[in-house]
Amino acid sequence: MLNLILIVVLICLVTLGLVFLIDRFLPQKIKPVLIIVFALLSIFLGYKIYQSINAPIEFNKVRKERFSKIIAKLKDIRDSQEAYKTVNGKYANNFESLIQFIDTGSYTITSQRDSSFMRYDKAYQIDMQQDTVIIDTLGTVKVKDSLFGADDRYKTMMNVPYAQNGEKFEMEAKIIDKSGYKAPVFEAKVKKNVVLYDQPADLVARENALQSVEEVNGAEIKVGSLNDVSTNGNWPPIYDRKDN
Repeated sequence: MLNLILIVVLICLVTLGLVFLIDRFLPQKIKPVLIIVFALLSIFLGYKIYQSINAPIEFNKVRKERFSKIIAKLKDIRDSQEAYKTVNGKYANNFESLIQFIDTGSYTITSQRDSSFMRYDKAYQIDMQQDTVIIDTLGTVKVKDSLFGADDRYKTMMNVPYAQNGEKFEMEAKIIDKSGYKAPVFEAKVKKNVVLYDQPADLVARENALQSVEEVNGAEIKVGSLNDVSTNGNWPPIYDRKDN
């Protein structure tokens, strides 16, 4: 902003200097032409100044609106993947399997209660109390009803909002070794360039290089990880507020 103010001041000083020189040294018949030229130049420079100030403001509005839609989709993917893992013990590797699971899958509803009973102990040769946990199966509930109710937006959760050429989210799932434990992981992502395809190149490049706790870091918007046991997204808490 300081650089912009200096440029505006410099332009004003140069303009005043040129007006003084024209009025002092140039013939009267040339002055109207130069006045028109300077008027057009002033309009052009004014537009460029306005654009340089307004472009980042408009970019931030577009970015926030589009990122909110992207992140909402990634949250749906995460919820669906977590449900898939609960039932299958691993994450889905493609959207076809994930959507089919939501259409047909069910959770088993259970209740857990403590109990005890008497058992003869051979060592002490007496009946002794044994504690146990009893798990009762109460029924099942459909995954679709639990996650989405009557909404069928999950059928298009692979589609990237605002994508110019119908791009899909990239998604991968696998099993990794974590200190001897075989852990299922997944990751879903999209490049920011796909979402901001029609925005100024310099602002998009700056966005891709961001590293801040208040921004979506890096060149991608993503949830999950293929290297760590995590289902977190790389967006800041502001995108988790209910109004987003």
